[in-house]
Amino acid sequence: MTANQLVRFVAKPVVFLSALLPVAWIVWAFQAGALSANPLSDVTNETGVWTLRFLCLTLAITPLRRLTGWNLVIRFRRMIGLFAFFYGTLHFLIYVIADRFAGLLDFPDGIVAWSTVRNLLAAIGEDIYERPYITVGFTAFVLMLPLALTSTTGWIRRLGGRRWQTLHRLVYASAVGGVLHYWWLVKADVSRPQIYAVVVALLLGFRLYSARARAAAPRPSTATRSGAVAPPARSSTRTSA
Repeated sequence: MTANQLVRFVAKPVVFLSALLPVAWIVWAFQAGALSANPLSDVTNETGVWTLRFLCLTLAITPLRRLTGWNLVIRFRRMIGLFAFFYGTLHFLIYVIADRFAGLLDFPDGIVAWSTVRNLLAAIGEDIYERPYITVGFTAFVLMLPLALTSTTGWIRRLGGRRWQTLHRLVYASAVGGVLHYWWLVKADVSRPQIYAVVVALLLGFRLYSARARAAAPRPSTATRSGAVAPPARSSTRTSA
C-alpha cells in the first residue's frame, strides 16, 4: 500500500471517526444525565470549546508540514477545518434554539410563524449588539462560512490559487475571535482561554516568522530561475606562460 493509499483509506477515515467522538460523547452524556445541573449550558460550552480546538488543529497543519517535511499532512486540513465549522454550527444552533428561542415569552401566532421568526431574530440581534462576547463569537462564526463554502477543489479553480489563499486567511481572524469569545465568556477563571490564546499566538507567530524569512531570503536571478547558466567571468589578472 502506497503512502497516498494509506492516507486515503486508513488515516482519513480514522481522523473522520475520531472527530465525531466529541459530539457522540455529548449526545451520550446528555441522554445519560451525566452532565451538570445545567446540561444545556454544558452542551453549549463543549461545542464551543471543540470548535476552538479544531481551529487550532487546522492552523497547526502548515507548521507541522514545514517542520517535519511530511507533505501528506496537508490532506487532512480541509477535513479538520470543516469539523471546526461543524462544531461551530452546532454551538450557534444550540445557542439559538436552547437560549434565544426557548427564552421567547409567547408565540401569539404559533411557533411556526413569521412573528416568531421576527422576535427570534430581534432577540439574537439584541444579544449581538449588547454583549461583546457574543458579538465577537458571532463574527468568528460568520468568518468561517466562506471558508466552508469554498473549501472544494472547484472553488479553488474558480477563485484562483492566490485569491483562494487570501480568502482562507480569514481563519486567522476566526481563531482570534474564538479565543476572545471564550475569554470574555468565562470572566472569572481564564486559565483555559489563556492556553488557547498562547496556542493561537504561537501558530500565527510561526506564520509571521516564516513570511518574514521568505521575504528576506535572496531571490534567484532571472537567468537562474529560467534554468540558463551564466557564462564564467573573465579573470582580471594574467597568468604567465
